Amino acid sequence: MLTDDDLAAWVAGLDDLFALVAGRFGRVEPRRRARAYVRGLLAPLAVKNGWTLAEAAGDATPDGMQRLLNNARWDAGGVRDDVRGYVARHLGAADGVLVVDETGFLKKGTRSAGVQRQYSGTAGRIENCQLGVFCAYVTGKGRALLDRELYLPKSWAEDRDRCRAAAVPDDAVFATKPELARLMLGRALDAGVPAAWVTADEAYGRDGKFRAWLEQRRVGYVVAVDSRQAVPGSAGTSRADALTAHAPDQAWKRRSCGNGSKGPRVFDWAAATLPEDGSEPAGWSRYLLARRSLTGNGKGELELAYYLCCAPAGTPDEELIRVAGSRWAIEECFQTAKNETGLDQYQVRRYDAWYRHVTLAMLAHAYLAVTAATAPKALAAASSRSRSARSAVSWHT
Repeated sequence: MLTDDDLAAWVAGLDDLFALVAGRFGRVEPRRRARAYVRGLLAPLAVKNGWTLAEAAGDATPDGMQRLLNNARWDAGGVRDDVRGYVARHLGAADGVLVVDETGFLKKGTRSAGVQRQYSGTAGRIENCQLGVFCAYVTGKGRALLDRELYLPKSWAEDRDRCRAAAVPDDAVFATKPELARLMLGRALDAGVPAAWVTADEAYGRDGKFRAWLEQRRVGYVVAVDSRQAVPGSAGTSRADALTAHAPDQAWKRRSCGNGSKGPRVFDWAAATLPEDGSEPAGWSRYLLARRSLTGNGKGELELAYYLCCAPAGTPDEELIRVAGSRWAIEECFQTAKNETGLDQYQVRRYDAWYRHVTLAMLAHAYLAVTAATAPKALAAASSRSRSARSAVSWHT
């Protein structure tokens, strides 16, 4: 049961967070408006748009909320940095995992910055949408979104008139999703976020430049790749699925990679140390990790997934498995941020307004994550309600 003391602590925690970001607002009015905006995002509203947030704040029209996103002077990048520091301070751990992934925002029309018909993993098909690439932070204490970048397709980057109409800066150029991921990961690492690992899905894992950059930063990674991924062995390169087909029975171990909505996520796992070629960081090894389902799909086949890994030599298989399982945490962050803090419920077209709304939604999400990790159980519960040829690799047996 939520007590008066719990409620007071909850309000005080939000006040402390806003004191942290206060300096990013040049004037009192936008600072107060931003606080009201975030309180609305945290409120149990069925829909969280300009009108409903304005009504929750006691405003007769949404003009003030729209001005906050479109015209008011404040530093959204600075607020992002403050949120990142807040999350690292409260949830930080030396074995933390940084996770990168994108999510789609369905849109109507063609004038919103970056919108076009493109594949959205969120929808599972091609839709008219914007894509945001995000970086999340995951530890045993909790998980939260740290950073965000709006993906600007080539069709947009090459049409400067269209960009100017949506307030896209003249210096904004096309960048691939892995390049945006590297930008955000670099900011987190340079800011001192305690993280030993990065994980990501195939869109990032198959990018050799992305993996090489992580190795240069000496950050361990466990990244998904598809079955056709070329993997080096002492007899030359082979596909990931071909190498895995030769894994001995004793290499497969049944392990949980973390808890999901239905309990532990249990699979069979096999890991192999790949031959050194001199390009890996000193004292580090590269690994191939394979995951096999326990039950067949609709065709009665066991499903397999593959990961390329790089980490200090001798890293236990269980640690690689833990990091692989951490990737799902960003999906949970997306779901919570969309359902609880209105991440996808914006009504803006401008490039800068997208960043402003998403940053404030991330701030609200970070507040819930930290509250759940640090507050009494009753308070945490209340906050959640607002909610080929054989190749010689060394298989681990």
